[in-house]
Amino acid sequence: MSDSSPQNPQAKFLTGSLMRHIAVMALTSSVGLMAIFMVDLVDMIFISWLGRDELAAAVGYAGAILFFTSSFGIGMSIAAGALVARALGEGDAQKARRRAATAVLYGAGFGAIFAAAVWYNVRPLAELLGASGDTLDLAETYLKIIIPSLPVLIMGMVGGAILRAHGDARRAMYATIWGGGVNAVLDPILIFGLGLDLTGAALASVAARLTIGALSLVPIYRHHGGLDKPTKAEFSLDFPDLMKIAIPAILTQFATPIGQAYVTKSMSAYGEDAVAGMAITGRLVPVAFGVIFALSGAIGPVIGQNFGAGKMDRVRLAFREGILFTAIVVGVVSTLLFLGRGPIADVFNAQGLTRDLVYLFCGPLALMWFFNGVIFVTNAGFNNLGHPFRSTLINWGRHTVGTVPFVLLGGQYWGAPGVLIGWNVGGLVFAGIALILFIRMLNHETCTLETDQFARQGRLQALFSFRR
Repeated sequence: MSDSSPQNPQAKFLTGSLMRHIAVMALTSSVGLMAIFMVDLVDMIFISWLGRDELAAAVGYAGAILFFTSSFGIGMSIAAGALVARALGEGDAQKARRRAATAVLYGAGFGAIFAAAVWYNVRPLAELLGASGDTLDLAETYLKIIIPSLPVLIMGMVGGAILRAHGDARRAMYATIWGGGVNAVLDPILIFGLGLDLTGAALASVAARLTIGALSLVPIYRHHGGLDKPTKAEFSLDFPDLMKIAIPAILTQFATPIGQAYVTKSMSAYGEDAVAGMAITGRLVPVAFGVIFALSGAIGPVIGQNFGAGKMDRVRLAFREGILFTAIVVGVVSTLLFLGRGPIADVFNAQGLTRDLVYLFCGPLALMWFFNGVIFVTNAGFNNLGHPFRSTLINWGRHTVGTVPFVLLGGQYWGAPGVLIGWNVGGLVFAGIALILFIRMLNHETCTLETDQFARQGRLQALFSFRR
């Protein structure tokens, strides 16, 4: 097996402290993610200052649909990162560059088709979530501006995954920071300066996506050998390997927005102030727990490189360190949210039920994010160890069986707050299931590898004995 040596200098995760690798990758990746999510949060703050509940509600409905579209790109990026990291772990840099090119091309192509399908069905999708009247019209306008930029965003996501597979989380971070900066500058100009309201926020988001797409691909050419243009035969050869991970990864990612859509629909029964409260918490979650969101993409290359090199002891340790890292981050962030819950609600001018929901999130529900983090880590392990459909099983279970009955019961007994409580409790159940499945899979992979190595060693001993 390959090792991190002069012959394989790009596989940087095969040696050194795994906790350090995970922390550096997650923290640098999260800075970029939080730059984008922070802009979404600022969008919500600006829109709440306009004093129109239907604007905040429209953003809430649109956010559920945009989450659905971006999940397609996340799935493609997971596949790209896993394949490139594995090729680097095997010591085949040319194969890594070719697979990276294939992922970018397929991601952009399929992303364009998917974006067109969603664009033509925006209004029915928003109605399905519970939007109506002026709120429905606002959500439709907002989405029809942003959705055509999806292929560019997917190219940026795939490019960022390729950079992280090389261990270059810093440059992947810079791309999203620049994107967030562009959005942050344009938002007040377009929303307030030109009086464009939601249209201005949408145009700023499109500009940010274009920036991320460009700046994620440029470093690949400047610092990592670029993208090897695949021949027609190679393009066809890589397609099954890419889709083997991408299809279940995309299906896995789709589960989350579908579960969120159901929760949004359930929350709409309690009025626009309830939807607005959920929209605010929806913007707070990725900013507060950006490190946890980044952890899945950050730990994936660490696991993938070591699995490609046959270092199962380091794969096992990386998983344990990932769980420990999750616990530390959730504990610290939950404490900060609880201490700052009053000022946070004040920033959004949250009153009544909206304020109650913000306080609930900043209290006990924040601690429940540990279980979501466990699911993220196990999903990264499943994807990079060649069992992506197990991620699909866990995510769909969590966002169907682990969402619908819990939300129904919570809403029945505690109203709108019960909807959020039920949604989070479901994560605890499926985190436990994910842990059991992953540990069993890891033990099986370790035994298989040791058996293969023993068989090879036996054949070599027999060969040398024959020669003697």
